[in-house]
Amino acid sequence: MSNQNQLELEAAAFRRLVAHLQDRTDVQNIDLMNLSGFCRNCLSRWYQEAADERGIPMDKEAAREVVYGMPYDDWKEKYQIEASTEQMEKFKESHPDHK
Repeated sequence: MSNQNQLELEAAAFRRLVAHLQDRTDVQNIDLMNLSGFCRNCLSRWYQEAADERGIPMDKEAAREVVYGMPYDDWKEKYQIEASTEQMEKFKESHPDHK
């Protein structure tokens, strides 16, 4: 496989992952973190870091808008619910160093 084909496939898979996360507003970030160790915020941070590595100016909010499909504050208002005590306990156990 050529490097270009690999790049295009990776980009297509990323776009599909982002679209899936945008469609699944019922899945909370805390659940993603507890099950997989990453969430939408992590993905947006990785996106921003990739931009920074390439000298492309991008702030946190712009990167989050790519992943959330809307401003982060709008997504939180529409879809985010307060984490349960059980979810928070699981998060603290599985991510003791996460701040």
